[in-house]
Amino acid sequence: MTSQAPRMRRVRTATESLLSIVLGLEAALLFFVTVTAFGLRVLAPAVAFGGGAALFILFLVAAWLVRYPAGVWLGWLLQAVLIATGVILVLMYFIGAGFAALWVYCFITARRLDRKNFPTTDKTAREAP
Repeated sequence: MTSQAPRMRRVRTATESLLSIVLGLEAALLFFVTVTAFGLRVLAPAVAFGGGAALFILFLVAAWLVRYPAGVWLGWLLQAVLIATGVILVLMYFIGAGFAALWVYCFITARRLDRKNFPTTDKTAREAP
């Protein structure tokens, strides 16, 4: 038998970790927004649960895709979608803006941490003899 070396685990950046957490929290929020929209009879049940489920899945997929640049852009787009749900429930304008502010804070902080923890290859190339 041949023994194989264990696979190296992929290193997650701070950007990936923090932004996926925010998107996961927003997906959980969407569950409660869906139930609230149904309970207040703002939307028809099929529309409330269908749209809520679609957004829930979209936010979870974005949380998984945030490791790629396109996933981060999708996250930015979903912040606008979350704020736009204020058309259905007015309070979501404020809640969505709060989560968008959390997204921006995590984005800026994580990028700063990534620059500190993973210096660019140009800098290391200049320091090498």
